[in-house]
Amino acid sequence: MSQIKFPKAVLWDMDGTLINSEPYWLLSESNLASDYGKSWTQEHGHELIGKSLYDSSAILKERLNIQDLSVQEVIDRLTNEVISKLQGALPWRPGALEALMMLRQAGVKTALVTMSMRRMALAVVDQIPFEAFDVVVAGDDVNLGKPHPEPYLKAAQLLGLEASDCVAIEDSVTGLRSAEAAGCIPVGVPNLMELPETGRRVILPSLVGLDLKWLESLA
Repeated sequence: MSQIKFPKAVLWDMDGTLINSEPYWLLSESNLASDYGKSWTQEHGHELIGKSLYDSSAILKERLNIQDLSVQEVIDRLTNEVISKLQGALPWRPGALEALMMLRQAGVKTALVTMSMRRMALAVVDQIPFEAFDVVVAGDDVNLGKPHPEPYLKAAQLLGLEASDCVAIEDSVTGLRSAEAAGCIPVGVPNLMELPETGRRVILPSLVGLDLKWLESLA
């Protein structure tokens, strides 16, 4: 049983929120661009943060004029490279692992809600030294990715909860919009991009020191 009345669950984005994998994605995108004689800047990479891999890979395919790979093949190439970088040691965001452990010990339900492919999400989950999530919703588990609300609505449904009973933690505007549209309480933790504080959105400078009392105050 949970030690707190609210939230009934915390829903976590993965890339850039729990783990600092965004540099790996940018490197993979840059390598792809280089193979096609193009350049891919940090600014280009930032435009894709939070988007579904299907949308991101379609943008890459168009901008790099890739004719010999399908969108799915672009996804597979990027995902394979990033998984290879993550194997062995996860680059945790400050305070993220501690926050996850705190929630599990307190009996609060958790979900991983990522636009990465399920095989990558599970590659990360399998490296965590405790059972960190009740459910995982990945990019290939939904028809519409972030900023559409479907990913967060699906996570809440799988947990048997209303989205309004959940807090969603994100590092991108795209992800926050998805959480907001679903009806979750959105918490932004900036990483590579500034996050404006609007509406019910709460911005935290870091996950370090995140505690149950503060989460309960969001009700």
